[in-house]
Amino acid sequence: MQPETPPPPQLPPEALQYLEHVRVEKRLAARTLTLYTLDLQRLAAFAAGAGLPLLRLTGAHIRRFVAQMHAAGRSGRGIALILSGWRGFYAWAARQGLVPHNPVQDVRAPKAPKPLPKALPVDEAVRLAEHEDSGADPWLEARDAAIVELLYGCGLRVGELVGLDVAPSPAAHQQGRGWIDLQAGEAHVFGKGAKRRSVPVGRAAAQALRGWLAVRAQPFGGAAADAALFIGRRGARLSAQSVWLRLRQRSQLAGLTTPVHPHMLRHSFASHLLQSSGDLRAVQELLGHANITTTQVYTRLDFQHLARVYDQAHPRARRKS
Repeated sequence: MQPETPPPPQLPPEALQYLEHVRVEKRLAARTLTLYTLDLQRLAAFAAGAGLPLLRLTGAHIRRFVAQMHAAGRSGRGIALILSGWRGFYAWAARQGLVPHNPVQDVRAPKAPKPLPKALPVDEAVRLAEHEDSGADPWLEARDAAIVELLYGCGLRVGELVGLDVAPSPAAHQQGRGWIDLQAGEAHVFGKGAKRRSVPVGRAAAQALRGWLAVRAQPFGGAAADAALFIGRRGARLSAQSVWLRLRQRSQLAGLTTPVHPHMLRHSFASHLLQSSGDLRAVQELLGHANITTTQVYTRLDFQHLARVYDQAHPRARRKS
């Protein structure tokens, strides 16, 4: 037999008065009033465990209750909602002169951990980079292939990509734009915080760029007016939004199940490079991160990769229990 669930604690008179107050004054729906009641029952249970009435609890007690809920697996968002209910009760109690101050006022829920950046598996990233659409406009195909190679092969932000010029110029320096130097095999980009950095352009990216540069000016009689490396049909610099749309479409044509966006390729660049080299400092430099703690998030992705490899390959991992 399943053990019986203990009945919820009896609410003290002041809690019942508060519930009646919010029911009448705020005209709460029945469902919302039930949630308020559950929050106060939870608080009453904690107070009973501490051997104190509700009106004697302090901020230290509330923080302890928060820690207990967090340790039990409740999310930061869930705890924040509960604290909001408790805060309302004690704000009302303070107005009634039942407590000298609100013990929940300065208590905050634990912050939710930042989600891991989404990176493509290596095989899917390679499939996207190698995708060719023989039925597409050759001009668009050459441009979009070069865009994918630069995003995945160099780890550029989309703003850095669309800010690239074909060649260096005084205007590029003054207006914070980057440029490509194929002879040196480098992309000079203007990143966050107005910081310039140089990143190597690999063989595949260089080949795709040469293919694009060979046809770039064709629709304009051999002389594109804009200095931008990537331009649209009207000859103007390509926008970040256009890159998002083209990349999403290209990933679908390549048969990827996940719609790809530019930053996903940047994450893939960092994750795959870290898997291969293990050199966190080099990845930091290539990504243009001012602080290595920003780059360290990719070590969590790398650990996930290692865990999958272990599960698939290690004899002990595959042993049946």
